[in-house]
Amino acid sequence: MSTELRGLRTLRNYVAGEFRDAADGRTTEVVNPATGEAYATAPLSGAADVDAAMAAAAAAFPAWRDSTPAERQRALLKIADAFEERAEELIAAEVENTGKPIGLTRSEEIPPMVDQIRFFAGAARMLEGRSAGEYMEGLTSFVRREPIGVCAQVAPWNYPMMMAVWKFAPALAAGNTVVLKPSDTTPASTVLIADIIGGILPKGVFNVICGDRDTGRAMVEHPTPAMASITGSVRAGMSVAESASKDLKRVHLELGGKAPVVVFEDLDSAAIAKAVEDISVAGFFNAGQDCTAATRVLVQESIHDEFVAALAKAAAETKTGQPDDEDVLYGPLNNADQLRQVTGFIERLPAHAKVEAGGHRVGEKGYFYAPTVVSGLRQDDEIIQNEVFGPVITVQSFTDEAQAVEWANGVDYALASSVWTKDHGRAMRLSRALDFGCVWINTHIPLVAEMPHGGFKKSGYGKDLSAYGFDDYTRIKHVMTSLDA
Repeated sequence: MSTELRGLRTLRNYVAGEFRDAADGRTTEVVNPATGEAYATAPLSGAADVDAAMAAAAAAFPAWRDSTPAERQRALLKIADAFEERAEELIAAEVENTGKPIGLTRSEEIPPMVDQIRFFAGAARMLEGRSAGEYMEGLTSFVRREPIGVCAQVAPWNYPMMMAVWKFAPALAAGNTVVLKPSDTTPASTVLIADIIGGILPKGVFNVICGDRDTGRAMVEHPTPAMASITGSVRAGMSVAESASKDLKRVHLELGGKAPVVVFEDLDSAAIAKAVEDISVAGFFNAGQDCTAATRVLVQESIHDEFVAALAKAAAETKTGQPDDEDVLYGPLNNADQLRQVTGFIERLPAHAKVEAGGHRVGEKGYFYAPTVVSGLRQDDEIIQNEVFGPVITVQSFTDEAQAVEWANGVDYALASSVWTKDHGRAMRLSRALDFGCVWINTHIPLVAEMPHGGFKKSGYGKDLSAYGFDDYTRIKHVMTSLDA
């Protein structure tokens, strides 16, 4: 899996059941964002490495495709058990990857990952089509649901190991084989996952290659995969869709978000306090590096000032810090470029904006940024229209329900949203009117394996999790037979 070199661990690709270096020996340094210092090197995979991984996945596909659902279920259940058994190793790798708090990684990531793998293990045995029937005299039709083939998958750096699970679990459950690339800034936990899975799955069914965006592009453009799946930026998604269109690969995209959090005046003081607490956690968790983060708050004008004051106080009381500090909500931004992006949004704020809390880097070591609240913003401001992907919550004041809906929908993203109200009718109206793949009511950010996750517009298409996500990794075949033969 890895070796020691010059004080740095050496991470390796996992192809055809064995760990190997990049064919041409190229590597990149991997930096711990909590320290800003390199701790490992990873392969910078090129065309030869992509070819090898795709060949391995293609060779393994027929046997894995033809395995029974029960066999695939048993394999996934073993993987889930192995994740539990090696949880502390996964936590250590992910914390070094991302700088996240150790305790929160243990409590908020390992349990849902294991649960999601077990969910898809069950889904493996639920592949079904319509019942056979005679829709034309003398002929019987039925539907087969089949795996697509080799899947090229690219995971992001905000939740490296959890997003890896979201990719490989439904694909493997459906009978596909996988070539998975982690982000170049966070390969460690994915390489460890390959080590865990390697002892369970047949060789070539699951492959990991490390590299940069050129590696990912080579995977998508490669003729072997039948499907390309990516979680990442809008720019990356558009590039993948364009590349995949050249040979009509199926594409699955989970891209950016700019979740509106719509708070109505019918909340009493206790409800406002609870909303502030929940929204601040949902906005700052994981340093706001979550496509569904509660970072765009719209508050009805009569309670706006009270709400902003309470939210600023909550931000001031929220801590960021090192992974082993038990009193922090979130760790650093993932990399130096992301720190520059978040800082740039604050530096370019218009004169009418007001920084109510935060708005600055924390410390000189690592990529930490203070919990930040910005008010006084207008709908066309850059920070309202574009994804910051940092611990920054913006607040706008709206007058009525119609304006709230207009402004909530008035961005290019459409992944997630939430409504905070005691009025059931209003909640139902907003759940219909909000143009987002998910609408939470009086809560924000909970996810369960049984329910779909995915958006509209520039947030991409296709679903993760749930039976809908499982369906995305299958194809439908109509079979018709003559009754006279």
